Amino acid sequence: MHISMNELKAALRRCFEASGYFVGNYEDAANMILWLEKHGLNGLGELERALPYIRNDSDKPLSSVVYEDSTSAIIDSHDRSALNCIAAAVDLAHAKALEVGIATVTVHNCHNRMFILKALTDCGRRGISVAAYWQNGEQNITEHTAAIRAGERYPSYSEAKTCLNASADDKQALTIICSSRVDLSTRLKHRKTRLLTETQVEENKEQSVESGIEIDPALWDEINRIGTEILVENSERSRADAGGR
Repeated sequence: MHISMNELKAALRRCFEASGYFVGNYEDAANMILWLEKHGLNGLGELERALPYIRNDSDKPLSSVVYEDSTSAIIDSHDRSALNCIAAAVDLAHAKALEVGIATVTVHNCHNRMFILKALTDCGRRGISVAAYWQNGEQNITEHTAAIRAGERYPSYSEAKTCLNASADDKQALTIICSSRVDLSTRLKHRKTRLLTETQVEENKEQSVESGIEIDPALWDEINRIGTEILVENSERSRADAGGR
């Protein structure tokens, strides 16, 4: 089915608010999905994979910093979706890079890491070069890298198969590197199975803006089903407030 971008954004905001995301977080989450979808990176497909984590995020501890110094930090996201934690991790790396020139933040126990691309883009547009790296899979491991130059509008993204075995520390982990001094968007040397350049990402956006958003009716129904919980809660609260006057 075909829907407008505004319809999808409003439904996603309700969905994440009903799932316990804080004010600001549910805006970030909606924008991360829309960004991937608009730029030809299957944001709605990523959302389908994220739904099991979104439903349970409110029952998990908030992300915690387990180590920090002036140039680095290690964060435990406690099996949350990147939709609910990754923007803050990129902001931390950005702040450290402004102070010391280059900084590294590693995030553990984080799912749906593809959603980081929107946060990386925002960081690059603020004048900081940033790159992110993560691995997916158990038997067939794929390596994912995204990067953007300082001041650029769009990142590049690559995906490659690897013969390496993922260590326990690499599973559901993601490394973010930010620098105010060094261009981190270097061309990757390993064998690529998928590569999107900055130009291709921009062209994908132009095409999606013209054609709009296609969404599976079952996914649309599920987004709205979750979102109705916040509408019911608000209605009950309004009735309770009215009765208390």
